[in-house]
Amino acid sequence: MQLQDKYRIAVLSAYALALHGIESLVPTPIPWLRLGLANIVTLVALVLYGFRTAMTVTLIRVILASLFTGTFLGPSFVLSVGGGVTSTAAMGLTFLVFKDLFGPVGLSLVGAFFHNTAQLTLAYFLFIQRMEAMFVIGPIIVLLGALTGVANGAVSGLLLKNLLKKEGGRIQNDNEDERRAR
Repeated sequence: MQLQDKYRIAVLSAYALALHGIESLVPTPIPWLRLGLANIVTLVALVLYGFRTAMTVTLIRVILASLFTGTFLGPSFVLSVGGGVTSTAAMGLTFLVFKDLFGPVGLSLVGAFFHNTAQLTLAYFLFIQRMEAMFVIGPIIVLLGALTGVANGAVSGLLLKNLLKKEGGRIQNDNEDERRAR
């Protein structure tokens, strides 16, 4: 990994951590509801720099945020890392296979769905173990996740549009570097 790649990952991770911190200051009507603002950075990283960068940013954000809040290796960390890794992997695979079919909003919806599904699955197997509770809370979480996914995808789309316009439509992508090396 080149120095430029490390710098890029550090800056993106710092943005994601900052958004995560700002988000924690915003009051929510439901305690476990989060807007997922840091996922905007993950989505931008995925589209501009590739899967490896996006997954690295996700892992750094989840680990550092849990260390800062004192939840490292606790239940919320397990749910966060499970949801983050699953959603980033799903968005990465979707972007790889259906690059021309899914825009930022579609990718964000895929990520939101897989994030919520992974967290619900982990919560069921590790903590709740009552199917009736999952049937009550599951649809609510998926609906709210879809709403925040659309909003985050729209913001990501605007950000990508402005970044690409500023750079003349060309931003170095890790995926292009990997293809050239083969």
